[in-house]
Amino acid sequence: MTDEGCSALTSVLKSNPSHLRELNLSRNKLGDSGVKNLSDLLKNPQFKLEKLHLNECSITEKESLILTSALKSNPSHLRELNLSCNELGDSGVKNLSDLLMNPQSKLEKLHLIYCSITEKESLILTSALKSNPSHLRELNLSCNELGDSGVKNLSDLLMNPQFKLEKLHLSYCSITEKQSLILTSALNSNPSHLRELNLSCNELGDSGVKNLSDLLMNPQFKLDKLHLIYCSITEKESLILTSALKSNPSHLRELNLSGNELGDSGVKNLSDLLKNPQSKLEKLHLYGCSITEKQSLILTSALNSNPSHLRELNLSCNELGDSGVKNLSDLLMNPQSKLEKLHLLNCGITDVSSLTQSLTKSKALQFLKYLDLSFNNIGDSKQRLRDVIRDSNCVLSV
Repeated sequence: MTDEGCSALTSVLKSNPSHLRELNLSRNKLGDSGVKNLSDLLKNPQFKLEKLHLNECSITEKESLILTSALKSNPSHLRELNLSCNELGDSGVKNLSDLLMNPQSKLEKLHLIYCSITEKESLILTSALKSNPSHLRELNLSCNELGDSGVKNLSDLLMNPQFKLEKLHLSYCSITEKQSLILTSALNSNPSHLRELNLSCNELGDSGVKNLSDLLMNPQFKLDKLHLIYCSITEKESLILTSALKSNPSHLRELNLSGNELGDSGVKNLSDLLKNPQSKLEKLHLYGCSITEKQSLILTSALNSNPSHLRELNLSCNELGDSGVKNLSDLLMNPQSKLEKLHLLNCGITDVSSLTQSLTKSKALQFLKYLDLSFNNIGDSKQRLRDVIRDSNCVLSV
């Protein structure tokens, strides 16, 4: 939509405000008039909006001041707010913090990804969250600078028994090893509510990995999703981490360790986890983990021994070779396998004949919806793959 379109739409909404509960204007430029109209609407006591998504709306600091002032003035109904990829500035963060401190505010989900939040602003924001902790269930501050003070406040919040956060996303927050130690210690002190954790693209270091591993071993900790993409995890740290995952296998449904070094010991532990009948992992992402052909055999054999839960597997940019693909073909042949997405980009594969045979001879075609074989020199196997796609039972996109 253009600025004029947004302005026209928000004017119409102003004329009949009482029924709307969810509004998503993401990836549209609201402009001054659109923000002004929307703000007037948000201030209306008859307006009982519960979900507001304004992701990537080119909102300036000046417009964010107007918008957050409006949110502040009518706080009791909003449950979900997404202002990601906009410029909040000092004034926007201050107003938003006032909203969060208001006892009438019962906000449950807050997304502020890539809002150019500074350490000073992050201190104000996390202080506000600390003062009214009981309602928030989902927090995404990815791609902002928390700094020492922001991490400290957030850690205090995580330790608060009233705080029942279920989803925490802090990818690309320039978190240092020292800060990660503080943060993971806090998580360990109040472990029972968190279900989803994303610390990708931060430096965990030995101490952060150790604390996180202690948390993962805690029987009270029932994490469903763990994302640690590009965390500079070494083979030694990966051994500690995967040992912890092995010891408490029943809750995890999604694991992303892409861009880290697993090594022989990490792959062995991860394989033990996958073989455990208690493991119900549905999504496993190991993109660019320097997995060798030998390691891939261990891993894919483990997957084959307990195949019924896995729905998505990403082994792209690892050296699987044709033997690794053969094992994956055996997995697809397994009648218990219900794999839906398989990512094998740039895996040194030259022959997919075993893969195509398993697809045609098994029920895999009924389940497999996505297969990525990009950047593999599969030569004559391409024709066999085309034949598979033409099969009337095939729902596959390649």
